[in-house]
Amino acid sequence: MELLQLQYFLEVARLEHVTEAARSLHVTQSSLSKTIQRLEEDLGVPLFDRTGRKLRLNEFGKKFIRRAERALFELEQGKQEISDLSRGESGTLKLAVTTASTLPQIMREFRKKRPNIQFHVQMLTTLEMVTLLHRGEVDFCLSSSPFQGEDIECQVVFVDPILVAVPNGHRLADRTSVCLTELKDECFVGVKRGYGTRDLVDSVCKSAGIDLKYVYEGDEPTRLISLVEAEIGLAFIPSTAKISWGKIKYLQVENHELVRDIALLWHTSRYMTQASLEFRKVVLDYFEAISNQSN
Repeated sequence: MELLQLQYFLEVARLEHVTEAARSLHVTQSSLSKTIQRLEEDLGVPLFDRTGRKLRLNEFGKKFIRRAERALFELEQGKQEISDLSRGESGTLKLAVTTASTLPQIMREFRKKRPNIQFHVQMLTTLEMVTLLHRGEVDFCLSSSPFQGEDIECQVVFVDPILVAVPNGHRLADRTSVCLTELKDECFVGVKRGYGTRDLVDSVCKSAGIDLKYVYEGDEPTRLISLVEAEIGLAFIPSTAKISWGKIKYLQVENHELVRDIALLWHTSRYMTQASLEFRKVVLDYFEAISNQSN
């Protein structure tokens, strides 16, 4: 069994299509098909159910894919460990986040300790984020909701109240708090479904008998404040993401515990570099400090 066979198998399993997998791997369809066929011959069983060029993992394939992913994962960890030893003080930390409001401050604090470490950050939904974590393509995830999964360590680092942002001049702007039932006829701006804060807010409001009317749904949480200021709609904003803005008022939510748990996620089987360990400590220290400030 060859490493190339496993890599091709995983790509075909991911895309479920020979043509698309060949294009992704930059090989011919015939070469890809022959490689998969040799792998199946080595194993003595077919791994896919085939309909033309469309393939789906069968029972054997579903069992084998977990082992193949683990094998490639361990090899990648070996490469990372050797690379870490050879580079010393340099390298790149790869992060995936569903909440980015606190990230600049965290990165700034870490850079004081490790100025030569670079960052690569992706803003993703929870599902996308955890998928990359399982594949070993990111070092840490900063999530706006906890996640429990196999081989995933989840540590809640902060309990973050969610506030209602309203523009000055709004009927509620002279208030310090608001009941959810008072918002049933309002228009809202928010991020798309799949982001932890959006899903949490929708769930709590639905339990209160309210279906929020969204007039804007996007992928950039930082844009919401500008939309509120422009009086496009109100927004639910976590306390860590609020911006001191003269044209915006933030109201607490009455009678409902509307808070999000910010969690740090990492893969328990992944090799952790010294820089990664230091980054995790910076994250924990940062949220401990703002927790003490809010108490």
